[in-house]
Amino acid sequence: MKTCPRNLLEPPAFAGLFRACPPEGFTVSPRSELNVFRAEYDLLTTLDRDIPAFLRRSAGVARRSGLFRVRAAFVGSTVTEYAILPRASGPEDILDAVLRERDGRDRITVIKDLPDASPLLNAEDNAFADALVRSARARGFFTLSGQALAYVPIDFSSTDEYLSRLSAGRRKDLRRKLRRGPRPDPEIIACGDPRCSDPAFADEIYALYRAVYDQSEVHFDLLSREFFASLLRSRDAGALLFLYRHKGETVGWNLCLAHNGLLIDKYVGFRYPAARELNLYFLSWLFNLEYAVNNGFKTYIAGWTDPEVKAGLGASFTFTRHAVLVHNPVLRAALYPLRRFFEADRASFAASAKPHSDENA
Repeated sequence: MKTCPRNLLEPPAFAGLFRACPPEGFTVSPRSELNVFRAEYDLLTTLDRDIPAFLRRSAGVARRSGLFRVRAAFVGSTVTEYAILPRASGPEDILDAVLRERDGRDRITVIKDLPDASPLLNAEDNAFADALVRSARARGFFTLSGQALAYVPIDFSSTDEYLSRLSAGRRKDLRRKLRRGPRPDPEIIACGDPRCSDPAFADEIYALYRAVYDQSEVHFDLLSREFFASLLRSRDAGALLFLYRHKGETVGWNLCLAHNGLLIDKYVGFRYPAARELNLYFLSWLFNLEYAVNNGFKTYIAGWTDPEVKAGLGASFTFTRHAVLVHNPVLRAALYPLRRFFEADRASFAASAKPHSDENA
């Protein structure tokens, strides 16, 4: 039996889609068992929105000029929650492999999404991530706090019990949102179903994904239509599509993975403005929790986006870390003193939430 890599929460067949169908503009190296991929990257992508005004103005000029858009090499994946690493390799072996992969055009190398005392992983994988971070620092990498991953332990027996734990104001707000108009229940389709092989169906799913992507503030990876078409056809990826319809029209969908007691919320697609009018974001959140309760899942993993909203919905959080090596000494000298301004999620939680995390130097 093939050994499962470190840090993998998702089914291996799902993780493998990243190499088979990388995001648009990304290239994946075929040489290493590590997921090494390259992309043109805007260094200001994760800049904190609450930075001082003079930095915000400077960042706006830099973004328009493309000054901080560089060719970057990444180790990891944009479709898994954490960087998946070979279990047979030690920290030094991994770093040797990462540095061998560098070519002369790379301006930075990033080992992305390393767990930071994650409650979703075992102690061995967490300890290995700590050892890798220490070794990376010794080789000239510095670390940045990554995004806040939301999760909800399923330690309640119904959504009513779950809602009772929220603040009175949040319960009132949710009930007000969910009283507006009808509440469509989703049709649940297991990916690999014959319907999922219909190209027109894949077109519709992808169009609603693009609607969400196009209105998002942060753009990093644009998944391709072929990625979604392959995922919809796969019987091995453990994917469930929750399809919401209203008045004969698909108004939204939510794609989750069911694996090892985890219900992992991966992607959504919405048709605007109908999805907003139906409060589909909140409706799908509650439906996912209800599905998790009724089907014996131990944890609902709710993804990286909208942490402030998810905090209000009762989610807990765990951070990741990125190990960053800036190859150009001038660029490194410019970025290193400002690194705390690139930890937007950690900054936003510093005063208002207590995510599960160890220290980040």
